[in-house]
Amino acid sequence: MDTSTSSEDKPVQRSKSFSFNVQREVCSSCEKTVYPMERLVADKLIFHTTCFCCKHCNTKLSLGSYAALEGEFYCKPHFQQLFKSKGNYDEGFGRRQHKELWASKEHDTKTA
Repeated sequence: MDTSTSSEDKPVQRSKSFSFNVQREVCSSCEKTVYPMERLVADKLIFHTTCFCCKHCNTKLSLGSYAALEGEFYCKPHFQQLFKSKGNYDEGFGRRQHKELWASKEHDTKTA
């Protein structure tokens, strides 16, 4: 009689200390799951290493080669170029200038 038992007869036991209920992280760019090996954190946002790109030219960025402004990421050459083109961050990056906002507030206080 064969006393050895086959592997089919033994129940599989799993460690109780390990759980698959890990918080799922999502890429800020593509909104897909980010796994630890492809995870990059910049300005408290999580990205795939392949999704972390310049907004202007779409070049892949690294933690040492980017500049951020209001949640948007740029390669350093384009960040400098956009700033230099208008001499300020607002116009260079397509935003309304702060001085226009101040002027509209002054106008509102004078008419009130």
